[in-house]
Amino acid sequence: MIIDFAPLQLKDRYKIMSRTIIPRPIAWIVTEENGIINIAPFSYFMALSSEPPTVIVSIGHKKDGSPKDTLKHIRNTKKCTICFVTPQMIELMDATSESLPEEISEAKKFGIATKRVIEDFPPIIQASPAAFFCTLYQEIELGGKTVPLILEIEHYFIEDSYYKEELAFEFDFVARVGKGYRLCSKTL
Repeated sequence: MIIDFAPLQLKDRYKIMSRTIIPRPIAWIVTEENGIINIAPFSYFMALSSEPPTVIVSIGHKKDGSPKDTLKHIRNTKKCTICFVTPQMIELMDATSESLPEEISEAKKFGIATKRVIEDFPPIIQASPAAFFCTLYQEIELGGKTVPLILEIEHYFIEDSYYKEELAFEFDFVARVGKGYRLCSKTL
């Protein structure tokens, strides 16, 4: 069967893509602006290139049409920290998908411990074993409901217990598969 994408509604295109491009790792993105730490999960996230080292994440808008806080903060500060989700973190990660007023920090509301490891970037989520510290490389205007951002990886954090000199790190990260989550054992 061949499905023509042109006549499909946006939600149907999303369903096909999100249930076929699997698994999709969860980018638990931390931004910080005006002293407020914002934490939000995104599953439309993938590696893009290793030269320059980039990832891509698509971020939508709030119900009122304004940019989600994560998008607004990355546009304003040009920085974010992407933390990865372990199975023990799923409930907290799910909680942070709740739409909150911009002045309310998910870290405070849900009791998520963060730790600053690089002064000029938002903190990491303390329980996350790995994180990318990224700067905005390019925003892509597609004219749709989401805004793809290309983020350049400037630094990488790995918990000491996971580090291997040959860089063959092994994690048990959570990935999005359709509407559910699956464990995605990953060797980098």
